[in-house]
Amino acid sequence: MGQVQSTMTNNVERRHGAVSQACSLDMHRSTTLYNLANLLRVGFQQCGVLSDLNKAIELYQTALMICPPDHSEVRYSSLKNLAVSLRDRFEQQGVLSDLDEAIKHSRAALALCPHRFTSFNTLAGCLVGKFGQWGVLSDLDEAIEHYRAALALCPLGHPHRSEFLNNLASSLIYRFRQQGVLSDLSEAIELFRAALVLHPPGHLHRSISLNNLASSLQCRFLQQGILSDLDEGIELHRAALLLRPPGHPERFKSFCDLGCALRARFKQRGVLSDLDEAIDLSRAALVIYPPGHSGKSIPLSNLAVCLRDRFEQRGILSDLDESLELHRAALVLNSSDHLSRSTSLNNLAASLQSRFRQQGILSDLDEAIVHYRAALVLCPPGHPEQLASLSNLATGLQIRFTKRGVQSDQDEAIELHRAVPALLPLDHPNRSASLSNLALSLQSRFKLRGVPSDLDEAIERVLCLVFESEERDVPSDLNEAIELHRAALMLRPPGHSDRSGSLINLAISLHIRFTQWGVLSDVDEAIEHYQAALMLRPPGHSERSMSLNSLAASLLDRSKWHGLSSDLDTAFGIYLQLSEVSHAASRNDLYAVKSWAASAEQLEHDSALLAYQTALRFLDKLVAVLSSSSHHFDAVREATSSLAMDAFSCSVRHGALTTAVELVEQGRAVFWTQLARFRTPLDELSASSDTGKALAEEFKRLSFRLRDAFEDSTQDRTSQIREVTAQWNDVVSRIRMRPDFSRFLLPPLFSDLQKAAEEGPVIIVNASQYSCDALIILSAQDPVHVPLDIARADVSELSSEFQSLAEGVGSSDHQLGLQKFVSVLRKLWLHIVGPVVQALKESNVNRGSRIWWCPTAEFTLLPLHAAGPYERKRSNLSHIYISSYTPTLATLIRARRQVSRDVQHFVAIGQANPDIGGKELRCVAPELAVVAQHIAPVMSFTSLADSHATVQGALDVLSQNQWLHLACHGMPNRQQPFESSFAMRDGPLMIKDIVRSDWQSPEFAFLSACHTTVGDEKSPDESIHLAAAMQFSGFRSVIGSMWSVDDEVARQMASAFYSNLVDSSGRLDCTRAAVALHKAVKTLRKKVPLEQQIVFVHIGV
Repeated sequence: MGQVQSTMTNNVERRHGAVSQACSLDMHRSTTLYNLANLLRVGFQQCGVLSDLNKAIELYQTALMICPPDHSEVRYSSLKNLAVSLRDRFEQQGVLSDLDEAIKHSRAALALCPHRFTSFNTLAGCLVGKFGQWGVLSDLDEAIEHYRAALALCPLGHPHRSEFLNNLASSLIYRFRQQGVLSDLSEAIELFRAALVLHPPGHLHRSISLNNLASSLQCRFLQQGILSDLDEGIELHRAALLLRPPGHPERFKSFCDLGCALRARFKQRGVLSDLDEAIDLSRAALVIYPPGHSGKSIPLSNLAVCLRDRFEQRGILSDLDESLELHRAALVLNSSDHLSRSTSLNNLAASLQSRFRQQGILSDLDEAIVHYRAALVLCPPGHPEQLASLSNLATGLQIRFTKRGVQSDQDEAIELHRAVPALLPLDHPNRSASLSNLALSLQSRFKLRGVPSDLDEAIERVLCLVFESEERDVPSDLNEAIELHRAALMLRPPGHSDRSGSLINLAISLHIRFTQWGVLSDVDEAIEHYQAALMLRPPGHSERSMSLNSLAASLLDRSKWHGLSSDLDTAFGIYLQLSEVSHAASRNDLYAVKSWAASAEQLEHDSALLAYQTALRFLDKLVAVLSSSSHHFDAVREATSSLAMDAFSCSVRHGALTTAVELVEQGRAVFWTQLARFRTPLDELSASSDTGKALAEEFKRLSFRLRDAFEDSTQDRTSQIREVTAQWNDVVSRIRMRPDFSRFLLPPLFSDLQKAAEEGPVIIVNASQYSCDALIILSAQDPVHVPLDIARADVSELSSEFQSLAEGVGSSDHQLGLQKFVSVLRKLWLHIVGPVVQALKESNVNRGSRIWWCPTAEFTLLPLHAAGPYERKRSNLSHIYISSYTPTLATLIRARRQVSRDVQHFVAIGQANPDIGGKELRCVAPELAVVAQHIAPVMSFTSLADSHATVQGALDVLSQNQWLHLACHGMPNRQQPFESSFAMRDGPLMIKDIVRSDWQSPEFAFLSACHTTVGDEKSPDESIHLAAAMQFSGFRSVIGSMWSVDDEVARQMASAFYSNLVDSSGRLDCTRAAVALHKAVKTLRKKVPLEQQIVFVHIGV
C-alpha cells in the first residue's frame, strides 16, 4: 500500500512539473495545453486530487483563449471538457457559478458541433445538475430532449448506447417524481432494462444498471402496488450489492436502496426479518457514507422510518426517540428548496405523531400537523407524494379533533380523506388504508352527531369506488364505515403488516353498532376480530394493551346481554394480562389499565385493587419518561386525572388502609414528585462514607444535567436526554446497593410514609366518585379510618360555592358575605372536620397539638383549618388544634430531614408598584419595616424594594438567603399554572423561574401576597401554585394565602406573626411558624374580618 501511495505521489509531482514546463513554453500552443489538461483531468478521476482538477480547468480556459477561431476541433474539445470539469468541481464543492459556466460552455460546444452525441450528453448532464439545485422543470425538460438526441445518434452496437439509455431513463425518473406522469416511469423502466442487457455479467457498469432498474421498479410499486415489481427490485438490489464489495464507492448507495425496498415489502407483508435487515443496512450505509456528502439525509431518513416502524411493532421507546433525532438531522440537511424536503417533513411529522400516541404530549401533535401542512404545500396535484401528504395531514387533524374537539379539524380531515381514494386505482396497496381512514373519520362524526347529513356525498363517492356501483342507497355513517372497514380488511390479507389495524377498526365499528342497536351478531363478530388482532400483537407490541382492553370491553358488553359468567371471567382474565407489562408504559397502556379499574369497580370484581396498583405503576413509568418539564404538564394532568383518589377509595373499601396511603401518595402531586428526584436531600448518603459522598455528587451533577435538558424548549434534546438518563439510572442503581438506601427514589412504603406523623397526626381527606373518606396517620399505630357522610358531587358543589365567595372578598355587602362564609365553614365542620376531630380525640391526640391536613381533589380548595360550628360555647377547629397543610406525606418528611445551615440570612422583598399594573400596595413599605424591626436584631437582614425588586434581583438575593418575606401582588393563572407569578418591578417572577433555581438550604418563606395557594383549576391535586413552588424548591416552612389579602391586614399579620416567631432567647426556628401564625390570628381575631383572619395558611414543618 505504501509503494502504491508513493507511486501516486510521484505521478502527481511529475504532472505538475510537466505543467510548469508547458506554461513556460509558447502560450499559443493550445493543443499542448489541451492535452496537458486532459492528463490532469484523468489524474483527478483516478486519484481524486482536487488541485489536478483546478489546474485542468485553468489550462482548458487558457487553451480556449489562445485557440484560433478556425481550430474547431481543439476548440470544441476544450469547451466540452471544460464544461465537464466545471461540473465535476461543482459536484465536489457546490459552487453554483461553476455549474452556470459549465452550461454556458456546453451550449457553445453544441453550437459548434451540433451533430455529436457528446455535445447533447454534456449539456443535458449540466442541466440535470441545475435542476437538482433549483427544481426548474424547464431545465429538466430540455435535458430530456438532449438525452433523446444523444441516444438517437448512438444506434445498437454503439459503445456509448448503454450510458445514454441510463441517462435518459434517470432524467425521466426525475420528471416522474415531480409530475407523476406514469408514462415517464414506464419508459424509464424499459430503458433501464435495455441498458442492463448491454451490461452482461462481468461488465464494469453492471451494478449501476442493476441498481437503476431495481429503483425504478420499486418506484412503480409505490405507485401501482404491483408486488412482483417489488420482489424483482429486491433481487436486483441484492445482485448489485454483491458487485460492490467493501471499499466500492457506491456500496453505501446499495445499502440504502436495498434497505428501502425491504422496508416497503415489510409494510406489505409484515415479515419482521425484512425490517430488521433494513435497519442493519441503513446503519451500515451511515457508517460508510462519505463525510460531507450532500445526500446524507437519505440514509438518515431511511434509518429513522425503519426505527419508527419497529417501534410500532415492538414498542421499544428508544427506537422512537432515535427516529425523531435522525429525522430532525435529515430535515436540517434538506433545505427549503431541496427536492426531498417534503419527504423529510412527512417523516418527522409521523415520528412526532407516534410519540404523541405514546406519551400524549399535545405539542408533539401540533408540531406534526405544522410539518404535514408544510409537506402538502410542496406536493401539488400530480406530485408522487401528494397522496401521502393528504392522508397524513388528515390523520393528524382527526387525532387532534379527538383531543381538543375543534370541529373544523374533523371537517377538514374528512375532506382530505375523501380526496385520497379517488386518486388511487382499485388495486393500489394503499387503498385499504385510505378507506380505513375515511371510515374512521365518518364513524367519529357519526358518534358526535348521530344523524347522516353533509357526509352523504362523501360516502357515496367512496362506496362507488369500493363496489363500482353507480346507483345505490346510502345508509348511515356507521353502516358505511363498517363496509369500508370490510373492504380495507380484504386488501390486507394474512401476513400484511397492517392487518391487525384493520381487524381492530372493523371490530370497533361493529362494537359501536352493537351498543347502538343491540344486534348480538355484531358483538360476536367484533370479538372474533379483536381476538385475531391480539394474536398479531404479541407481548411487547406497542398496541397490545389497547387490543387487550378492546377485547375485554366487548366481552363484558356481551356478558350483560347473555348473562354468561364465562364472558365475565374471560374478560377479567384478559385484563389481568395488563399487569404483566414490563416495558416502559405508554399513555395507551395507562388508559387500558384505567379502563380495567373502572370495569372492576362497576362490576365489583375483586381485581379492582390490583388494577389500581398496576395503573399507578404505569403512571410512574410514564411520568419518568415525560420528565418533570412544565411543557409536559398537560400530559401528566391527563394521565393522573382521579386515579389516585379512586385507588385510595378502593383500598379503603377493601380494608387495605396502609395500601391506600401508599397509592394516594404515589399518584398525587406527580409533577413535584418528579422534580424532587433532582432535589433529593443526599446529606445522609454523603455522610455515610467517601463512596457515598462521591455517589451523591455524581447524582446531583447528572440530575441537574437531566433537568436542564428537559427544560430546554429551544431544541430537541432527545439524544442528550437518553444518554444522561442511562447514566442517571446507573448511579441510582449503585446508590440502591448501599446499606439503608435500597428504596432510594422508589415509591415509599407505608412504614416510611408514617414518619410524616412523628410531630403530629396527618389527616388525608379524600374525595372519590366511589366514596369520601379520611385517614388519620399516627406515628405508632395503623391508620384510623373516618368515613365521611358526603358525596364527591357535594364536595365539588361546596368547593365551587366557596370559590365564588373568595372571589368576592372585599365586596360592599360584607355582612351577607360573612354569613355565607360561616355557612360553608359549618358544612365543613359537620360533614368532614367534626368527625375527624372526634376520631383524633378518641386516638388521644391532645388539645393544642399540631395536626397536618393532606387534602385531595376538591378538598384542596376548601379552608379545612377554619372549619367549625361557629356557635357560642362550642369550639371551632382552631380552638382545639393547630393546623398546617402538606401536599404529600413525602414532602413533609423531606422538609423535616433537611439540615439547617449554621449561618443563616433573611431577606425581605417588597414591590408595591410593579410595571405590569395593578392596585398600588400602600402598606408594603410599612410591612417591610415591621419585619426589619423584629428580625434585624436577631439575624443578618437584607431588604430589597421598589426599583431594586426586579425578577433577577429577587432571584439573586434568594440564592444567598435562607429566610424570605415577600410582599407584593400574587398573580395566579389557573389555566396555565406554571405562569402563576409574583409581580416584580420589571415583570412576573413565575413558578417556572422558581423551580429552576438552585437555592442554598432555604428555611422559611412568608408569602404576603394574594392567592398564593391557588393552583390549576383542572387538577388541584397537582398543587401547582406559588406556595407549593417555594416548598418544593426547598423551603421547609411556607405561609401562603388562599384568596385576596387586604394590604393593611397583611401588615398587621406580619407584625403579630414575627413577634411570636422570635423565641425568648432571640432565636428563629422555622418549625415554630405554624404556632406563630396560630397566635397571630388569635391576636387579630377581634380586629380584622373573619375572611381575613383565616386567609393565611401554613404549609410544611
